[in-house]
Amino acid sequence: MKGMMDENVTSRIEKLGIIAVLVIDEPDDAVTVARVLMENGVGAMELTLRRANAFESLRRIRDSIPGMMAGVGTILTTEQVQVSLGGRAEFGVAPGYNRDIVAFAGEMGLPFAPGIATASDIEGAVSQGCRILKFFPAEPMGGTDYLRSLNAPYGHLGLRYIPLGGVGPANLASYLAMKEVIAIGGSWIAPEELIRAKDWVKIGRNAREAMEVLRIVRSGG
Repeated sequence: MKGMMDENVTSRIEKLGIIAVLVIDEPDDAVTVARVLMENGVGAMELTLRRANAFESLRRIRDSIPGMMAGVGTILTTEQVQVSLGGRAEFGVAPGYNRDIVAFAGEMGLPFAPGIATASDIEGAVSQGCRILKFFPAEPMGGTDYLRSLNAPYGHLGLRYIPLGGVGPANLASYLAMKEVIAIGGSWIAPEELIRAKDWVKIGRNAREAMEVLRIVRSGG
């Protein structure tokens, strides 16, 4: 169905649980960041298209770290959908809902989650077959309480969400505990400043701490 992530991609995202959201200036750092994340338990990443070298970073990661589930974020044009596929992105996401982008991603076969923040966004995305949605910006919109209320009329559809925007160590567990949440996106794990400083130790520690929260929540602890 157009605009819908297939079962394989959906199950992988749910199993991994945490997606590191990255803005990488230098492609030379991309493989190192991916390796550090993998070694510390984070097996999925979203490379945002906010830097000119994003696709080169994606290519290097896909060539060198095949175990990393690497996707692309901030997809705003149909051209970016095409280039993402050429770079072997395993999924794509956008900050908002754009009907044309959802349709094109479906036609091209890119597993895609549009961004939603309102009931109208959800209904537009659902009408095109989307069942995995990015909830953005999560905390400024009202966090878990808002998402729970927003999803209530659509609960029977089995929609699942990837919250991003203001998610971090202080509220990570509360998002992961929601049955509506398939995974969370986090920019705090490997923020720009740590990548630029090549602080791989801190990035590794952030990744381990996030995965420990995931383990505890999913084990019922």
